[in-house]
Amino acid sequence: MAIQPQLYTVTDFERFIALPEHRDQYFELIHGEIIAKVPTEEHGLIAGNIYGSLWQYTRQSGIGRAVIEVRVRAPEDDYNSRQPDLAVFTDTTRPVVTRGAVLQMPDVVIEVKSPDDTYAAMRERATYYLEHGARLVWLIYPAKCLVEVYRQSADSDILTGTDTLQGEAVLPGFALPLQEIFALS
Repeated sequence: MAIQPQLYTVTDFERFIALPEHRDQYFELIHGEIIAKVPTEEHGLIAGNIYGSLWQYTRQSGIGRAVIEVRVRAPEDDYNSRQPDLAVFTDTTRPVVTRGAVLQMPDVVIEVKSPDDTYAAMRERATYYLEHGARLVWLIYPAKCLVEVYRQSADSDILTGTDTLQGEAVLPGFALPLQEIFALS
């Protein structure tokens, strides 16, 4: 006899992450399943390289807020509470959320592949974010020094080598060479 796995709601998830033993850990709720996030040092360095450039860009341009590991969810979706590695919200008039998830998708979402992530899971994330309002998604693959760029328009690009990641119409003028993203020293 097969047993149906339990599906957790956002309410269940909020209770779970509030437990004392989970306070110093990162979790996401993906399609009703609670998933632990276990980033590596490499993951942190790469995310830091990108964040540093995004932070500087948003401060100088006045376009948006760059954030790290913020929980986001679509208000109509009770089975997902995601935590992208990095994100940019271009609406600076929205009040800063001080408790719980932001109830909208960021305009730009950045996910850095951890060793436990599958390529299918990474692409599912891009699809999910775009379907729920993100305008641009960057999937970062450290082992391949490669970036996949996904847009609302359903087209995508693969960047490698000496390519430069662009903010396009969402973050006009933002440019970050891949060599700077993948620099580990």
